[in-house]
Amino acid sequence: MKRFSKKEFTPKTSFTIVVPFRNEKENLPNLLHSISLLNYPKELVEIILVDDDSDDEFRIQNLEFRIPMIKNIRKSNSPKKDAIETAIQVAKNDWIITTDADCLVQKNWLTTFDQYIQENEVKIVASGVCYIPKSDFLSAFQNLDFLSLQGATIGSFGIGKPFMCNGANFAYSKQFFKELNGFQGNETIASGDDVFLLQKAVSFSPKKVGFLLAKESIVATKPVDTWSELFQQRVRWASKSTGYSSVYGKMLAIVVFSGNLAWILSFLLWLVGFLLDQNIFMLFVALKFLIDFILIYKTANFFESKLQYVLASSLLYPFFSVSVAVYSLFGNYNWKGRNFKK
Repeated sequence: MKRFSKKEFTPKTSFTIVVPFRNEKENLPNLLHSISLLNYPKELVEIILVDDDSDDEFRIQNLEFRIPMIKNIRKSNSPKKDAIETAIQVAKNDWIITTDADCLVQKNWLTTFDQYIQENEVKIVASGVCYIPKSDFLSAFQNLDFLSLQGATIGSFGIGKPFMCNGANFAYSKQFFKELNGFQGNETIASGDDVFLLQKAVSFSPKKVGFLLAKESIVATKPVDTWSELFQQRVRWASKSTGYSSVYGKMLAIVVFSGNLAWILSFLLWLVGFLLDQNIFMLFVALKFLIDFILIYKTANFFESKLQYVLASSLLYPFFSVSVAVYSLFGNYNWKGRNFKK
């Protein structure tokens, strides 16, 4: 994809920033501080926080602008979708932009979105998300995994077959959202406020969908702290794939699963010395590593992300990926202190 070039534009787009949250009193002040530093006219910005039944208490302090905090109105099996729809009902502006409570935005975040919207006839815009860097193995592992997802996301837009995006940095016209009937049709799946809406938009009007490939629009989020949290998070993400309306997205999910399963089976066959020559196994491992590395390296170059523990992660990843995929088909997962069934 061609990178977006930022220019000097007179801001015109009015945004409503929607932040659904649950038990985020440690993270929200950092997000709100980053929002307060935005290089964008305050009269064109509205912020709505949606409290999804938090156990802890959060109070907004020392900010220059008023931020309404509303309670989530639950009506489906998806708390986050309900929270976004609750905010949309009271939003004053036409452009909704969602992010998460554990994120940080850059000062030209909205400026870049505004320019992209003015230059392109789009009604829905996705953009990049990266991790706040840490140096331990767990953080490095999930960073490599996340870079592969971001690379696949950007690449799918590049070849005109978008099927995936990230709700931590996702914007759309409220009017267009209503034309698409919002999240209707996937209320039973707890997550997926981003990908299902994107895929619905692509089916309805593909030319109205775009990806903003600009460093200034990247949103940073925090990696999780434990392997258990990472597994549960990835199971939640993987569980959405069975509900994809995008045939291309489903096919790609099968290819990724098959590639990693083939890696494991090849390793086991080589380990027991059954019908697999060592040279064949090493060639397969090297080819898979090379293909993966090219995608991750190109993506990391855009996000200016440091690659660490690449070899060790590539050996662990097939086992992790296949376990997540299989478990997501049958198991439940935890999200924000709640248990959800597949």
